[in-house]
Amino acid sequence: MQTETEHSEPVTDKRSKPLEIAIIGIFCILLLQALVWASDFLIPVTAACLGYFVLNRPRRLLAKIGIPPVASATLFTAILTALIVVLLVQLSAPAAQFIEDLPSLMDEIKQKLSAAGGTLEAINDATVAAEEIIDGQDAETVEVEVVSNTGIAATLFSMAPGFLSRILFALILIFFLIASGDMFLTKTVQSFERFADKRRAVEVVHSIEDRLGYYLGGIAVINAGLGVAVGIAMHLWGLPSAVIFGFMAFGLNFVPFLGGLMGATIAAAVAFVSLDGTWAAAGVFATYIVLTSVEGQFITPVVISRRMRLNTPVLFLFVAFFAWIWSIIGMIVALPILIVLKIACDETQSLQTLARFLGDFDENSPSRSRKA
Repeated sequence: MQTETEHSEPVTDKRSKPLEIAIIGIFCILLLQALVWASDFLIPVTAACLGYFVLNRPRRLLAKIGIPPVASATLFTAILTALIVVLLVQLSAPAAQFIEDLPSLMDEIKQKLSAAGGTLEAINDATVAAEEIIDGQDAETVEVEVVSNTGIAATLFSMAPGFLSRILFALILIFFLIASGDMFLTKTVQSFERFADKRRAVEVVHSIEDRLGYYLGGIAVINAGLGVAVGIAMHLWGLPSAVIFGFMAFGLNFVPFLGGLMGATIAAAVAFVSLDGTWAAAGVFATYIVLTSVEGQFITPVVISRRMRLNTPVLFLFVAFFAWIWSIIGMIVALPILIVLKIACDETQSLQTLARFLGDFDENSPSRSRKA
């Protein structure tokens, strides 16, 4: 009987393994669908949680001098709100003008590209011919043309209320998270039974706060300097609304790989029309790329150090995935989310294989210190 039992256990395990794989696959599909379906809710929640990890350590420092968490939360929220309001006020006029000029800008780019002749003109003629054929087959498509003339500006302005409501929701959630003090950490610790697990949970949260706050704080300062440099450079080139390009460089530089290229392409497109010259557009593009390259290759490694080096293909796939489900906002939050995942794996003994796959293993992590 003992022999039969010993032989029957592996059979049961083999039969249950396909079921476990199927359950995991179904869970992943449902999770992906939930991330897409609940994006309007999850995006501000994710931003608020990242803000909590960054601001919770300063909140603890203020608590040591007698400032209660509610006062710290009020201070931090007021500062963030003031920065957002100032940003919106300063950018509202040039942004509105840029959006208003965007359709005509696109038309001018098309005209200049079609006037270049050769292959571009042939492609343009083929496109026009195809549109005429489609219009001839379906007369109702002519009615859609009238709406599309103001579609870009109308669409962007219609998105403003939803965007502002997400910002407001994120600020309110940040306030409550910071005002709760260490309740989040306390509840996390209470969910574990063993003292070693409780201590490890505290170390993981503290490590995330320290390293994520240090990284995002340093990157924000560096990107602000890059935005100033790009804004001055675009002003010297003579581009209209150069302040827009400065703020655009600041925001897009949070996006790995594609942020600098996107900003340089937009600036070159505007220069192609406003400066009326191909060489000027190439110069604007090169200037933008040089500034972002100096920042990425020299300034950031020196200031932030290479302690948080990540697996480049994994980072690219992570950014692409969040861009797919959450658009441009997903591209911005992808790197901080990956950093939190990497730190959690660094500090968890059973996940250090995954930590090494995600990037260079942190030699100074508490988990490595305990192992040593």
